[in-house]
Amino acid sequence: MSISEGDTVQIEYTGKLKDGTVFDQTEEGEPFQFTVGSGDIIPGFEKAVKGMEAEEEKTVDIKASDAYGERDESRVQQYSRESLPDDFEPQKGQVLALQDEEGRQIPVSVVDFSDETITVDLNHPLAGEDLIFDIKIVDVE
Repeated sequence: MSISEGDTVQIEYTGKLKDGTVFDQTEEGEPFQFTVGSGDIIPGFEKAVKGMEAEEEKTVDIKASDAYGERDESRVQQYSRESLPDDFEPQKGQVLALQDEEGRQIPVSVVDFSDETITVDLNHPLAGEDLIFDIKIVDVE
């Protein structure tokens, strides 16, 4: 039975950048589970598993536009340090979690800071990156 919209799948995967750097992977024996069509994963990954079957394996290239989108420089924003806790000491490259209006957590990276301001990048850390996934379907329900 091939995977289609509404199926719940368990997968093992390794996600890599074009240079071979692994950015994410499942632990052996601990597959990742999601429902196809739920919107919980990047569109290109969801498209890749549709039509696959249990125990099938494949490698897919996913363009940035089908992953975390292209970088948007307007999403690099500056805020007053007054809006931060007094004891917070930012560091360049530090990843913080902000909440959007719906309560979802958004990872942001500290780009720069001064005594008065902090500059953060609200782009996903993988925005603008083409990704490669090695995928193995463990189970389909």
